[in-house]
Amino acid sequence: MSSSSNKIIAHFIETYSQLSKANLADLKNLYHQDVVFEDPAHRMNGWPELHSYFENLYRTINSCEFVVHSWLADDSQAFVQWTMTFSHPDLEKGSLRHVEGCSRLEFKDEQVIYHRDYFDLGEMIYEGVPLLGKVIRHIKTRLGQ
Repeated sequence: MSSSSNKIIAHFIETYSQLSKANLADLKNLYHQDVVFEDPAHRMNGWPELHSYFENLYRTINSCEFVVHSWLADDSQAFVQWTMTFSHPDLEKGSLRHVEGCSRLEFKDEQVIYHRDYFDLGEMIYEGVPLLGKVIRHIKTRLGQ
């Protein structure tokens, strides 16, 4: 693995570990202008669209924190395992929620050009909706038997 990859991963971890409403502009140095960002519910193309997404997201949540547990990388890509702890006023009355996830990153020009998050959208959102959450937890329990 190159020192460039190590530098990008260190920058990614540092940025996300400290990310808040007050420092969203720090993401601009991390992401390539032509970045593609995907998660189970969204796809953004280019830095302006991604920046707008983060601004809207952080405007609506009470809090959000990422803890990175591990990562693997080579010269052109990385996988990062993390836990996101967040609070949204419309989910479980703003209680803290925890979601385990993984990000696949690709690099270009010492920045992230592709970012794909993998996580359980049901765990993140649907289980926090009163009636729907009960149904989803029941289904997951039944599937586990």
